[in-house]
Amino acid sequence: MRSRLLALLTALLVGLTGCSSLLDREYISITAHNTTPTAEGDPSVLRAESYQELVNALIYFVSQGMETGSVRLYMEGGDPQADLEAACLEVVQEDPLGAYAVEYIKYSISSIVTYDEADIQITYRRTKEQIDSISSVTGTTAIRNELESALSAFAPERVLRISYFDGDEDYIRSLCREAFLDNPASALDMPDIEVAIYPETGRQRIVEILLTYHLETQELERRQDLLLALQAETVQALSATQGDPGIIAAARKIQSIASYSPDGGSTAYHAFLAGQADSLGMSLAMALLCQGLDVSWQVVPGTLDGQEHNWLVVLTQSGWMHLDMSTSVGWGTPFRTDQQMEQNGYQWNRDNVPACGPAAQEEAS
Repeated sequence: MRSRLLALLTALLVGLTGCSSLLDREYISITAHNTTPTAEGDPSVLRAESYQELVNALIYFVSQGMETGSVRLYMEGGDPQADLEAACLEVVQEDPLGAYAVEYIKYSISSIVTYDEADIQITYRRTKEQIDSISSVTGTTAIRNELESALSAFAPERVLRISYFDGDEDYIRSLCREAFLDNPASALDMPDIEVAIYPETGRQRIVEILLTYHLETQELERRQDLLLALQAETVQALSATQGDPGIIAAARKIQSIASYSPDGGSTAYHAFLAGQADSLGMSLAMALLCQGLDVSWQVVPGTLDGQEHNWLVVLTQSGWMHLDMSTSVGWGTPFRTDQQMEQNGYQWNRDNVPACGPAAQEEAS
């Protein structure tokens, strides 16, 4: 019997050697790391073996919008009452989500044979929908994109979880103003902006932006749809003209249907539909056509002879150039260099605007 078993074992080893290509495969075993382990598989009952695990458990409850839960404390030494008080305070004051969403946390402690059980009650000042709608972003471009999306949809608020954020309320407001000018079809009603940041310091913070418009959403959407239809119609009529002549033709088209007035409206809607607009309205009307013609552009807020004034920079065949729609395009070139603009009393923040003129072209080359 022993010799028969030995022969069978030898045959199996030989067979496995022939299948080495099957056994030598690379594989990856993925095991989820649970920083808030449950007790007996119940997600409303967590266990904590350290102070940090206790904090993580409370943050988990908040992230799930749970109003009640339990944490079983297997923490040797220390004072469970003091640990819970400190953990609740940390979550409400220092954790971004807790500082944003939680009004207060209450708890009670029961001593069991091998552990202490803390029953948690959380009172929120934000709804579950508000918590779920938070967008996580990193960097100025991502923040601008979120703000542009909100303003284009006339959304009343946007809440962002921002990593490595060291800005303040004024910084967010300035990004809102920039994002507002990025889409001329929806730049119809600059909202009042309220910004709150939670907590006051930290590597990661939640920024709440509340946007209050002066027109009803239905009216804003109607104007936006009308502008987009006019954009498509006008761009179609201009499609035969390309390059710099196309930009000039678009500028002349705007000035044929709208006149500049310092007291005019400040949107492309006023230029196209009311026939009169201020420097911002004329600039946004031109930006709308540049957008349809795939011409790179940027609205420039600045001053002219010390008074607030707006114009454009556009990417021409000679590089970036200034274009002020409040002055007559005429039959010469309407494009101006930085030097020409300065000589005529214009001032602007050069850090936010591409350089225009020969110096810029030399740098680019």
